[in-house]
Amino acid sequence: MDVHNRIEVMHGVNLDQLGRRDPVHYGGLTFTELELRIGRFAHELGLIPRYFQTNHEGEFVEHLHNLDGLADGIVVNPGAWTHYSYAIRDALELTGLPAVEVHLSDVDSREPFRRQSVIRDLCVTTVSGRGADGYRQALERLRDELSASSSAAYKARTGAPAA
Repeated sequence: MDVHNRIEVMHGVNLDQLGRRDPVHYGGLTFTELELRIGRFAHELGLIPRYFQTNHEGEFVEHLHNLDGLADGIVVNPGAWTHYSYAIRDALELTGLPAVEVHLSDVDSREPFRRQSVIRDLCVTTVSGRGADGYRQALERLRDELSASSSAAYKARTGAPAA
């Protein structure tokens, strides 16, 4: 059975400024420390992460456009673009990849504008307010999603009975 384990971890605007941002909402980790922690989580789960961060919306969109054949799933934290970027929404939809939306802070208990997500309905789930540990939860959910879809594809190809 094919196992798909390539995960694109995409961070948007201002995420590279972790460590300088309000620790009450974003914790005390730097961006580099966050990526190292995500890498450990991924390794423990048998996943291969690849990272991307930009403060330029067009670059974020272009990166999504170019994921075909490079990733099996996406962990996505667009930052403030979450709340209004239909360009990112459309590009995420074009990938056809399972995605999990992640936010370090609990966006649903913050300012009203942060409660809006234009990508939420495209994602398998949303993890919010769990800090860096939310990335582990996101990776676990993607691993399960990829395993289930891989198993279903195998059964469809081989005619194997459903479990």
